[in-house]
Amino acid sequence: EGIDALVLDVKAGRGAFMKTPEAARALAESLVAVGNRAGVRTEALLTTMDAPLGRDVGNALEVIESIETLKGRGPRDLEDLSVALAARMVMLAGKADSARAETMVREAIGSGAGLEIFRKIIAWQGGNPRVIDDYGLLPTADRRHAVTAPSAGYVTDIDAMGIARAAMRLGAGRDRLEDTIDPAVGVRLRVDVGDRVEAGQPLAELHFNDSARLFEAAALAAGACTIAAEAPRVAPRIFGDVV
Repeated sequence: EGIDALVLDVKAGRGAFMKTPEAARALAESLVAVGNRAGVRTEALLTTMDAPLGRDVGNALEVIESIETLKGRGPRDLEDLSVALAARMVMLAGKADSARAETMVREAIGSGAGLEIFRKIIAWQGGNPRVIDDYGLLPTADRRHAVTAPSAGYVTDIDAMGIARAAMRLGAGRDRLEDTIDPAVGVRLRVDVGDRVEAGQPLAELHFNDSARLFEAAALAAGACTIAAEAPRVAPRIFGDVV
């Protein structure tokens, strides 16, 4: 692509390819070394993926969430990690030091400058930039189903792989190569780890078109959410870097 700098997000956890922090660090060190030897200034952030990042899992749903984040209305964890990655890229590009880089990125979100660049990227790639203002241009699932809390308490865990499997069962991904992906379906989480919930409160909303797929997907989503009496300790998303 002609780049001369690169920042990688190397994840560890149940929803990641590398399941342990040690494996993720080893992969990051290898990737950073390859990039630097190829003449591309390369760094990596090490981030957790035990719980889903953001609230949405599914093709169109994630596009909407990304646009909402550029509008300054996205989930806090997704925005903060995106800002950290972008700030590191600003630093590698020599545009600012660490004290200024994050401020520059947040200013680009707040002013709408980042959103306008994304609008241009869509047009450059032959897409319809009006999607930024009209999400109805994206595929939309016909039906919704709420997965609710069986009891009151705190959300102590949301298994990223369990949610991913629920979305895949709805048709958001492939079990086999010949499977067809439905870009409209997926899972929209209604809670984060650490939230207090009451019995019957929605934990997730399934967006689906095929009712035959719903039962198993709902069971997977319900099983991915753990509720307990005590509030959990919420770990930070970024647990290290490789430079």
